[in-house]
Amino acid sequence: MPRRGAKRPTIRDVAERAGVSRGTVSRYLNGGTFVSPQAARKVEKAIAATGYVANHSARSLATGRAGSIGFLLTEPQQLLFEDPNFSTLYRCAAAALAEHDLPLVLMVAGSPSERRQVLRYIEAGHVDGVLLVSSHEGNPVVKALLDARVPTVACGRPLGFEDRMGYVAADDRGGARTMTRHLLDAGARHLAMIAGPADTSGGQERRAGFLDVLGPGADESLVVPADYTREGGARAARSLMEAHPETDGLFVASDLMAAGAVEELRRAGRRVPEDVLVGGFDDSSFALTAEPALTTMRQPFRRISAEMVRLLLEAVEGQDPAAVILPTTLVVRGSTARV
Repeated sequence: MPRRGAKRPTIRDVAERAGVSRGTVSRYLNGGTFVSPQAARKVEKAIAATGYVANHSARSLATGRAGSIGFLLTEPQQLLFEDPNFSTLYRCAAAALAEHDLPLVLMVAGSPSERRQVLRYIEAGHVDGVLLVSSHEGNPVVKALLDARVPTVACGRPLGFEDRMGYVAADDRGGARTMTRHLLDAGARHLAMIAGPADTSGGQERRAGFLDVLGPGADESLVVPADYTREGGARAARSLMEAHPETDGLFVASDLMAAGAVEELRRAGRRVPEDVLVGGFDDSSFALTAEPALTTMRQPFRRISAEMVRLLLEAVEGQDPAAVILPTTLVVRGSTARV
């Protein structure tokens, strides 16, 4: 590494150390096109020996690329810290992009002013593409990204734009069916559900899966939507128990909401699982810290992030949008285990 105050290493220094031309070093830094494996190894060793750091601004001018990817969360900032699913997706995506030497820029656009700021940043070319997380139907960000021709891959179906934007999703509807059947098999006779927001793909699909199992003519008042927060889960549980006190099985569309629902049931004197069986969705950290531990549908977050990165890098290279649906897995714990 160069000493503090020493002259900053240049491409010329790397080339001399590696015994190759400056053009070879430049091609290596810009993606390795037409660089032999032997020459690439020499350049890598020379970079390590000299402490050379690439000038990303110059590289961007040469390649027309920003050399970074955006992670865009279209939710209020507090949810980034409250809901562990978002941080898990971010960490896994950052790890996948690190293999391509691409940093991940975190952006939050939960308000109109944040949306304007973020879109200006993206449209100015500061990122090469966007991983879009938790988009709501009608959110203007989705159309703005498409209109600006920014390569984008969504986590979950981008409602209304499925044919124009790539996406990766868990099998929400199939997972909801599995959880609903499990609650029935575990002994529930009066099922209800706390669903996610109706303007999200997960909210719609998990609700549909629950009603699929209940069959035609199911009482839709047994499904109460909430906002994927702990407080929202508690409020919905309170509303359901007041309207349907006979409820002995509760499917909650996220573990975070389920944690709030379990707390509300306890305040109301209803025991889990003795009085009410409870199942969640995600298999987040809240499933393990709940008391009792929460039966849930595991989403493969690492695979979701990896597939989103793969599809986005393909889109940056000009490939057409694609969709990937990944299976969920039932994880049985104490909240549905009646002795």
